[in-house]
Amino acid sequence: MRASLLNKNFYKEKKVFLTGHTGFKGAWLSVILNRLGAEVLGYALKPEVGCLFEKIHGDELVTSITGDICDAGQLREAIHSIKP
Repeated sequence: MRASLLNKNFYKEKKVFLTGHTGFKGAWLSVILNRLGAEVLGYALKPEVGCLFEKIHGDELVTSITGDICDAGQLREAIHSIKP
């Protein structure tokens, strides 16, 4: 296993761009990255009512941008805004 994965401080204060953060796997990854101290910018479709992202209060863990990854221009702007 890579040393960076074993080092719990690796993500501390790092900027992470996460697509699909409102989905099931993305919501869990948002929690993990938040607990590791990362600054997370999430880019995804609007969360569905009652989804895991809402239940974990993901909007308090992640700075969210609502968008579709098929929109290359908006995706590029979002990535440049955080400079991960």
